[in-house]
Formats: sequence, structure tokens, C-alpha cells
Amino acid sequence: MSASTPIKRVKAGVIGWPIGHSRSPLIHNYWMEQYQIDATYGLCPIDPSTDFRAALTALAADGYIGANVTLPHKENAFRAMDALSPMAEKLGAVNTISFENGQMIGSNTDVGGFIASLDAHGTRWRDTPALVLGAGGAARAIIAALDAEDVPEVRLVNRTRDRAEALAALAPTCIKIGEWQARGALAAECGLLINTTSLGMTGGAALEMPLDALADGAMVSDIVYTPLETDLVMRARAEGYVAIDGLGMLMQQAALSFESWFGIAPIIDAGLRDKLIADLQEG
Repeated sequence: MSASTPIKRVKAGVIGWPIGHSRSPLIHNYWMEQYQIDATYGLCPIDPSTDFRAALTALAADGYIGANVTLPHKENAFRAMDALSPMAEKLGAVNTISFENGQMIGSNTDVGGFIASLDAHGTRWRDTPALVLGAGGAARAIIAALDAEDVPEVRLVNRTRDRAEALAALAPTCIKIGEWQARGALAAECGLLINTTSLGMTGGAALEMPLDALADGAMVSDIVYTPLETDLVMRARAEGYVAIDGLGMLMQQAALSFESWFGIAPIIDAGLRDKLIADLQEG
């Protein structure tokens, strides 16, 4: 489909509870305007006590062609689907829904979005061990991404070890569980460090993570984007590593969702990033 092909006015949105903080409308409406798509993208708050499948049926009846899904509904969406992509099935979580021919089809663009956010800065990360901090929902997608790209070893640490061990089945051949207290030593020779924890977020506790053991030229990725310049990102840049903030994954996973609905692979340009940064600065 070319950017000039007229598309019947439709709706899309992002589902969550609460949902007012989401930057997804800014991203998708930016692309809709750029590609002259006659559509709207808005917020779709769904109370967790609501019948989730019924709420989705109502959206489809109201002209929605799809929706993104964020907390706390990714597992609810997984259970509500008529069909699932292989990655959504592996993760047990759906972040993108398409309403097609009376069916609800669920996929997960977090994995592809994370890979694309790294590849925008280079591809050497595939050849070295990776250290992942945290074992929540974001870590699930990131571990699956690293496994899909055949990273030789994934070192996973979490403040509670049992949660880390629960993720081992996602990548049984390459995952190695380590102790939180040993995270500095476990960074040795790693070409990639990813923080998936809430440490370092605005208003939260700081992340204490030494970087000196990382491989030369390593990438340091923080999926947090409030603040955009976390202490980890600033220290990584100052110490000569490739620092990747949380906007990369946010935009890349959105691009994959957008393409699945409209058939256009949107360009992630400086204009979009500038809009997001300005919005974050406004609070």
C-alpha cells in the first residue's frame, strides 16, 4: 500500500488501566498525519473488573481495526484472542490486537521492537554475552528477543532469584541465572547490558550498577523513559559505551503495530523523537 492510497476512516487505540500516561496516541497520530491516513488513535481505558472480551467486541463494533495493549491487560488480551502469533504464544502476552473478519488476532511487537532499537545502533551485540537486570514482563520479551537472535549467553539477575528462575524456560539453552549482588562481576565481557527494572525511574530508587567490566564498545540499554536521561544512560555515555534510552523500543514496537494495521512501515524520524521528548518534558 502506498502512502497516497486512501484508507476508509477507522479507529485504533491503546488499552490499559490507567492509560492517561500513554504516549502511543502521540506516536500513531503523528504517523497518520504524515501518511495522510484518515483514522484516529486514542485512549481506551478498560477497568480490570470488566469482561475483557466483551470490551474488545465493543471496540470492534465501534469501528476499531486494532489496538495496542499495555498494563495490566497483556495477559488478559492473550486469553481473549481467537488466534495468536508464535511470539505472543511463547510469551503468553499480547500487546497488539487486530480485528480481522470477525476475529481477534493477537501479536507481540515488543520483541521485534527491542531488536530494532538495538540494531539502530549496531549489530555486534549478537556475538557477546548479554546481562539483563530484572525479571518482570519487559524482561520476558527481551529474553525472548535475545534468544531469537541466538545471543550466546544471557545472564539474568533479579532482586528476588525465584522470579528470575521462572523465566529460564524462555531460553533454556542460553540463560544463566546470577545473584543480584554479583551483577557487577557478571557484566564481564558482556557486549550488552539491559535494565528492565524500575530502578532509576523518576521518584524511585537509584540503580547501582558498575559498568567497568563491560566489553569495549558495549551497548547499555535502559527501557525506562521517565526520565529519558537516566543515571545509567548518562554514566554509560560518559564512560564511552553506546547508550540507548527507552524511546527506541517504544517507537520501534509502535511502528510494527502501525504496519500490521495500515500496511505502511512508518519511518522513525527526528521529528517524532523531538515531539516525544517535548511531551515528556511537559510532564
